[in-house]
Amino acid sequence: MNAADDTSAVTEFSNDQLSGFRIGVTSDRRSDDLIAALERRGAQVMHAPALRIAPVEEDVDLLADTRAILETPPDVLVVTTAYGMRRWSEAADAAGLGDALTDVLQAARIFVRGPKARGAVRAAGLDDVGIAHDERTASVIDMLLDEGVEGRTVAVQLHGYTDGQQLERLRAGGARVLTVEPYRWVKPDGAERLPRLIDAVCARNLDVVTFTSAPAVDAFLTSAIEQGVLDQLLDALRTDVVAAAVGPVTAGPLEVAGVTPIIPERFRMGALIRLVCEHLALHQVTELSTALGPVQIRGRSVVFEGRAGQLAPAPLALFRALAASTGAVLTRKDLMAHLPEAQNEHALDMAMSRLRASLPEPRLVATVVKRGYRLNV
Repeated sequence: MNAADDTSAVTEFSNDQLSGFRIGVTSDRRSDDLIAALERRGAQVMHAPALRIAPVEEDVDLLADTRAILETPPDVLVVTTAYGMRRWSEAADAAGLGDALTDVLQAARIFVRGPKARGAVRAAGLDDVGIAHDERTASVIDMLLDEGVEGRTVAVQLHGYTDGQQLERLRAGGARVLTVEPYRWVKPDGAERLPRLIDAVCARNLDVVTFTSAPAVDAFLTSAIEQGVLDQLLDALRTDVVAAAVGPVTAGPLEVAGVTPIIPERFRMGALIRLVCEHLALHQVTELSTALGPVQIRGRSVVFEGRAGQLAPAPLALFRALAASTGAVLTRKDLMAHLPEAQNEHALDMAMSRLRASLPEPRLVATVVKRGYRLNV
């Protein structure tokens, strides 16, 4: 089901962790695993990959990088990702360069960004001499600069998002820097889906958008610029729609844009899913006591007696305002303030009519004649 669909259907409620919530997924690689995990927990998912990784056979630059490293054996190798290390080894083997590359890298001092990269290095028959304490490339570069790189050749395995600042730090320290880029990001098939996801964020039709790579964030923001909706997108991400990044590198472009994403303590997909569940349960579930019984607001869903009504943004804004008033009467003027796009009272009447039609129990909203509306408490 497309999470951006505007439906007023009332359905049976499944009391899973993410029931009632709508989540956007921007990743391509391993997206099936992420989507399946979110859907198992009850979420509705809208998938729009921002980028995909180009197949090895399309990446002739990788072999050129590899030959350059074979011709100028590095004193130090920095490995940033497990996937990149594996892909580099596989491409070198396929080109008949695998043994020569292994011999060259065995003579280098290898530093890794995190435990997954360490595992890939060891699977390639190599060993490392240092690991970043926080899984950041910058911390690896700190280690190298502390011990000195003057006159040394340092090879850096890039990870699809070139951190030019870290490369410049090495050069400023006197190192000769070589790079190898085992994978490149290209536009995905079905790229028309990304503009639809961006529109859904701008309309507040999603509760969370997940990001698992910095290049995907860049592509997401660039697409919004091309659509002419960057300001609306950033406003939504700063207020009503949560951005969730798998780690600080991925979060970087969001933070530069003024968006503060949630980031798990462990930079893993499983930890990201747990954090999304915990954040929504803590911040996006509202419990209400009414005259008819207990009610929950979960994202865009209102749950009552085992049934859930899906609310469009305008009716949801009205219901949240009524819920926040805890039974006090809100005048028509009060409610109009929660519908900034409404031009007249007719728009309010339409939104109120849609609200009652969407609720699992229309009597949750009471009309106070000649005064306004209130939650039926």
